[in-house]
Amino acid sequence: MAIKRVWHGWTTPENADKYQSLLRNEVFPEIEAKNIPGYQSIVLMRRDMSDEVEFVTIMTFGTLQNVIEFQGEDYTRCYVPDAAQLLLKRWDRVSAHYEAIEFREYK
Repeated sequence: MAIKRVWHGWTTPENADKYQSLLRNEVFPEIEAKNIPGYQSIVLMRRDMSDEVEFVTIMTFGTLQNVIEFQGEDYTRCYVPDAAQLLLKRWDRVSAHYEAIEFREYK
């Protein structure tokens, strides 16, 4: 069973590509470089709307303890580096955590 850490952030349309690039080229590699035990993956999703762009990240960890090792005892608080905060319009202050209980992949 894995833990999915889900978080949302929103940018202006003008900052969306810059934010996406920052995540891809700096933030995600920094997370991966931490070699967090149990960290498995991160997914980035984007939804363009008329006045803002929504981003959703879903991080996968082996256990909730692995999330705590990543974020600390207050593991629900968001992880938003300063450079990302400069590009975001608003963001969730906490992340939601879910137990992944089933996964089916259609081939």
